Amino acid sequence: MGLHYYGYPTCTTCKKAEKWLKESNIPYEATNIAEQPPSEQALKEMITSSELPLKKFFNTSGMKYRELGLKDKLATMSEDEQIQLLASDGMLIKRPLVTDGKTTTVGFNEQTFADTWKA
Repeated sequence: MGLHYYGYPTCTTCKKAEKWLKESNIPYEATNIAEQPPSEQALKEMITSSELPLKKFFNTSGMKYRELGLKDKLATMSEDEQIQLLASDGMLIKRPLVTDGKTTTVGFNEQTFADTWKA
């Protein structure tokens, strides 16, 4: 599997991440996360490969997160329920999500991208 990038076209952070990937000559397949969020199975694999806690996958600054009152609700939801929720709406997912099937990064940090994706 090559590099798969889930982002949102108008997201400033996503634009920075894509620019970094292009300038670093790293080929990737891009998916609009709002139109095609990753499946529950794909999310489970990314959560495992990222070695990050599930809560890091939520876009806590997003309108949808606030509208649904998830700050208070997540604590009472099971991990499977949280993953189902993420898979149901790409705008709930922190972006960009970048994965090669073995490793996953969430959000954009130039140093993390350099350490993770530069061959």
